[in-house]
Amino acid sequence: MTASGRSPRWVAYDVLRAVHDDDAYANLLLPRALTRAALTGPDAALATELTYGTLRREGTYDAIIADAAGRPVADIDPPVLDALRLGVHQLVSMRTPAHAAVNETVRQVRQAVGKPAAGFANAVLRRVSERTAQEWDARLAAAARSDDERLAVRFAHPVWVIRAFRRALAAEGRAAELEELLAADNAAPAVTLAALPGLAAPQDLPPGAEPTPLSPIGFRSAGGDPGAAVAASGGRVRVQDEGSQLAALALTRALPVRAGERWLDLCAAPGGKTAVLAAEALAHGASLEANEISPARAGLVRDSVAGVPLPVPVSEEDGRTRAGRGRYDRILVDAPCTGLGALRRRPEARWRKQPSDVPELAALQGELLDAAIEALAPGGVVAYVTCSPHLAETAAVVADAKRRHPLVSELDARAVIAGLAAAPLDLAAPLDLAAPLDGSGRAQLWPHRHQTDAMSITLLRRA
Repeated sequence: MTASGRSPRWVAYDVLRAVHDDDAYANLLLPRALTRAALTGPDAALATELTYGTLRREGTYDAIIADAAGRPVADIDPPVLDALRLGVHQLVSMRTPAHAAVNETVRQVRQAVGKPAAGFANAVLRRVSERTAQEWDARLAAAARSDDERLAVRFAHPVWVIRAFRRALAAEGRAAELEELLAADNAAPAVTLAALPGLAAPQDLPPGAEPTPLSPIGFRSAGGDPGAAVAASGGRVRVQDEGSQLAALALTRALPVRAGERWLDLCAAPGGKTAVLAAEALAHGASLEANEISPARAGLVRDSVAGVPLPVPVSEEDGRTRAGRGRYDRILVDAPCTGLGALRRRPEARWRKQPSDVPELAALQGELLDAAIEALAPGGVVAYVTCSPHLAETAAVVADAKRRHPLVSELDARAVIAGLAAAPLDLAAPLDLAAPLDGSGRAQLWPHRHQTDAMSITLLRRA
């Protein structure tokens, strides 16, 4: 127990409750919870594993709990269910002794909910502990009604996500990589840093940081918490996935920059890509504007660019109307999406999104892309980016936009990204950006192939 009175198990429980009750994001909430609880070292690592491990495999654990309880998880009080999920994670996926996992979880339920619920939790977890992880895998697989359901319980992804991933991989002729992708989604990602070009100095990086293979501004942390180095850099170094770095750089480096260009980040929050754009604009004599419809998230954008000595006005408007307030040479449309490409970092997103969300998002994505294309100056470029490989959010949106806007042509985003690396890369290896079978120039990054989020990047140029 720490000075705050919150143990690693309680910190994890509090985060799970906020995720399920308040739609909080664990990757934003957990660091603050660790700080409040003064957890460091092994205790912080335990809280992190309990939180992320439980969220990643929530669907599988719910199936185990329903089997052991003899009732659907929807019939279990949410505070009790979250404690049971934590207990099952310890029993099935960690080396926690069964008696410790059961007793600690029962004690937690008794304190959080009450004695009758604790008795129920004790009975459920003792039934769970009667089988090994392998036996539970076999039992759930035997109960599955299809191969996709078996994959769903084995890899803890909803069936609709598995099918969307299979179609996206098949669009590259790589459907056989599906299980490799699902496994990569369940692995904790390495900490990747971005050193803002022209601003960050070598001494700003934490000791032992190594350059990433794809992004010229990316570095992998040598281990430990890079927070001190990030804070000391004054914003010149920040934690950012390599795929996000590539998305911003693909826009700024697709074509030579002319001094005086006007750039726009149309959907800017939380601001990581905006900061990269701002540093690039500063280096090349361009100006940058940003927009974010949510006032709270617009504040995150302002904070993100504060370390760049370039004025970046941030408007708070609907991007579909904001784009038309000027003519721009480069526009980034980092569109709102399902976020299925970032399940390593936001594991709860796989359970939070539904297939019914996709058509509405795709319609919005198309409208934002239309607005951006219409706001381009002659010869201007728009980067359409989603942190999702779902074809309805990527290839279909772009194909429809190209039909509506015959004045735009597509640049080869894969060649642009290959050219970003410090040494020229062959498009086949080691970058291995597969060409879509539809003949487009779209670049699709993958966790299992590139160790990045599954970022989709398309570059369109106005005639």
